[in-house]
Amino acid sequence: MMERMREGASSIWVKIILGLIIFSFVFAGVGSYLAGGSQQAAAKIDDREISQREFEQSYQNERNRMQSQLGEYFTTLMGDPAYVQQFRRSVLDRMVNDVLIEQRAKELGLRISDEQIRNAIVSMPEFQRDGKFDNEVYNTLLRRSGFSPEMFAESMRTDMLRQQFLVALQGSDFALGNELAALTKLEKQQRVIRNLTLDVAEFQKIAAVSADDIQAFYDQNPQMFTRPEQVKVAYIELSGEGLKTTLEVSEDDAKAYFAENQTKYGTAEKRQVSHILIQGDSSDAKAKAEELLAQLNEGADFAKLAQSSSDDTFSAKEGGKLDWFERGVMDPAFEDAAFALNKGETSALVQTSFGYHIIKLDDVKLPQVKPFADVRDDIVAELREQRAAEEFYDLQTQLAETAFEMPDSLDDAAAAVNANVQTTEFFAQNNAPGVLANPAVMQAVFSPEVREDGLNSDVIEIGPEHVVVVRVEDSREEMVLPFDEVSASVKQQLAAQQGEQAAQAKADEIITALRDGKTDILETEALNFSDAQTISRAGSDRMVAQVAFGLAKPAEGKAVYGMTRDMSGNVLIIALDEVIEADVESVALDSQLATQVEQMNAQQDVMATLDVLRNTAEVNYPTLDTPAN
Repeated sequence: MMERMREGASSIWVKIILGLIIFSFVFAGVGSYLAGGSQQAAAKIDDREISQREFEQSYQNERNRMQSQLGEYFTTLMGDPAYVQQFRRSVLDRMVNDVLIEQRAKELGLRISDEQIRNAIVSMPEFQRDGKFDNEVYNTLLRRSGFSPEMFAESMRTDMLRQQFLVALQGSDFALGNELAALTKLEKQQRVIRNLTLDVAEFQKIAAVSADDIQAFYDQNPQMFTRPEQVKVAYIELSGEGLKTTLEVSEDDAKAYFAENQTKYGTAEKRQVSHILIQGDSSDAKAKAEELLAQLNEGADFAKLAQSSSDDTFSAKEGGKLDWFERGVMDPAFEDAAFALNKGETSALVQTSFGYHIIKLDDVKLPQVKPFADVRDDIVAELREQRAAEEFYDLQTQLAETAFEMPDSLDDAAAAVNANVQTTEFFAQNNAPGVLANPAVMQAVFSPEVREDGLNSDVIEIGPEHVVVVRVEDSREEMVLPFDEVSASVKQQLAAQQGEQAAQAKADEIITALRDGKTDILETEALNFSDAQTISRAGSDRMVAQVAFGLAKPAEGKAVYGMTRDMSGNVLIIALDEVIEADVESVALDSQLATQVEQMNAQQDVMATLDVLRNTAEVNYPTLDTPAN
């Protein structure tokens, strides 16, 4: 129980479930919940379907997310078809869980208000600039993702509805005072133990391994003594990283670069505008916008008109005012009009993909350039980066050409780029040293052109500005090693097996005798238990503590015995002499332990609820498949 409680305390399952539910499909196919179609279903939940397109989109998003987090390790995992199938199933299971939770939340009458959605959107960092919600960023991101504001708001409503249900479920859990006291008492319990070690090495020394045993094991297990195909490799490694420290950048070069690129080292001109938006491109939308422009020309107040008439509901609340922006941020037509105005001027109608705008220039921030001294170090570093990259690619080209033109040796290629030819001893494909372990390098090494024909490989990129060229100097085929070469290791292996078996058997014999009260076996075997020691549940030796705290409480004056192994593999007999109960006062219901118990209970409740929902719904997966990576 205590182990499960610790796992629950540190578990992130509840957080993962909540995190995956809220915004789980933002920019990733949320709109497809709202749009039906005739697509084949990937999953069916009662009358609700998850289309194959929805599933593939969600699968790709989750795959991309895992790839960005785990890198090459995830690529390796995805090379296993069984893992791919398991991964695809987990994504679809999560999508099914989302639908089940959504349906249950609606059955319970849970609702999300428009104000809740608005507050959630304006607080999302994706839509903020300089810590504040930016309506143009919001609209631009939605447009790029193929959503209308209404579609996105509806997807948010669905996600937040699921979160509301899960938070309510999690918040309903509590811990009882007597439960906390009992757990605390278990946690603080101590146990008095003694231990006795049977050294496996001593049993190995007396193991009787015959020549026939060794030969039989060798004959029966040829795969254990098979040396894989091996190669001995020569290679040239070329990296741009070292070039950066050897290149010099003069003061004149840095100043010239600063003069040519001042916009990079200062603030661009920024403008703040207010606007009135009439959505759509119809003649009615244009007529309405023209009418508003006419009212402005007749002296109407821009802010009040924006509040009452603009379809941009977020900026309308602020009188149409938008945040500061610079060129390259807004829709080009909107931006051109805004930067053509003088302060206080109002534009004519401006048409963009959002509709018709009327723009008023509120204020201007002129560009400012930082002093050269403040940015000198950055410029020098950037110039070194650029020049190192240029030199690296020049060297890479020279390396590729020379290695191709002189395919029977790497010496000429090494001389051309002033590098050294490095060599290895024999190695197999699964234990290549250093940079050679890169999958692309291994593929080249064991290709017919390099492995069999003895040619130099092409230049192989193993990282940014990091390449190698390889050639195979020697190779040897897979073979079963001769008996004479491995007989000594076989004997040692058999002795180790026999030693472990003998130590285990002796331990069983000793424990059986001790449980029967025959303590004289210790004297017969010349063995002694250690002095008694008192340990806690979180003792320094976890394996010993796990066994000791799993033994039954001993009767008065009679030890209880168990067995484990130490870190060296030796057999350890444990004698439990006494259980020391802790004096525990009442535990506060707002303590850390109470929170941990509640979290563990919440985790169990969420999983149990999903089990019930799945069991009471008709769920099937008509088309779950595993396409190629």
